[in-house]
Amino acid sequence: MKNSDSNIEKLFNIKILGSGTQPVLFAHGYGCDQNMWRFVYPHFEENYKIILFDYIGAGKSDLSAYSKTKYDSLQGYADDIIKICAHLNLKDAIFVGHSVSSMIGVLAINKEPSLFSKMVLIGPSPRYINDKDYKGGFEESDIQELLHTLDSNYLGWSKAMAPVIMGNEDRPELGEELSNSFCTTDPEIAKNFARVTFLSDNRKDLKLLDVPCLILQCRKDIIAPLEVGQYTAKSIKNSSLKILEATGHCPNLSAPQETSEAIKEFLQT
Repeated sequence: MKNSDSNIEKLFNIKILGSGTQPVLFAHGYGCDQNMWRFVYPHFEENYKIILFDYIGAGKSDLSAYSKTKYDSLQGYADDIIKICAHLNLKDAIFVGHSVSSMIGVLAINKEPSLFSKMVLIGPSPRYINDKDYKGGFEESDIQELLHTLDSNYLGWSKAMAPVIMGNEDRPELGEELSNSFCTTDPEIAKNFARVTFLSDNRKDLKLLDVPCLILQCRKDIIAPLEVGQYTAKSIKNSSLKILEATGHCPNLSAPQETSEAIKEFLQT
């Protein structure tokens, strides 16, 4: 891994937009990149300072900076969030994280409490595997089978699973876009990120969070079922849960207007 700290913008393909001064950091989910926010961030450009980026291994980030050792846990990605915020001198920013980025954001603020003044977690899951009284949506055997399929046939898995994750069967172009996004990710990086994501357990980390937090939950989501959103909201002391009419796991693509309005309402209260 080369030292690219001298050019953080290029390392993470950072884009800064908007006319406002209050920073809003948009963090994308697994197999995606900052392009997944293109229908959401324009709603905030007039009043906020928009920060978009790609995690190392995603989009147009510097792939040579990828280290399997560093990114063997979600904390590696959280440390990158901290690095981006430090480079841009961000304090009391607003964090908007989709899917696994929700927990990455939680880890980042728990390590550096001054980073964010408010957080929006879209389709968060602190643990994907069912455990005693906890319903994460998957049995451990399901996850192991998923990871095995990823290892043996990543492209096949991507094309089969992306439409299921996206939902909205009546709009197949959405599933196709997610599939294309998965397929352009380096397979080895994608496999490692999947393993780290689906085997993670961040339930304890939720209880440490102490900033106003909005959980946005789609009414039907195969990756993060309703019970997961309810658990997350109960575990974070200063949180509210909003159930969207949207379905699937990517309302930033399938229902950007509803998603943006919910975020705006939260930020203005």
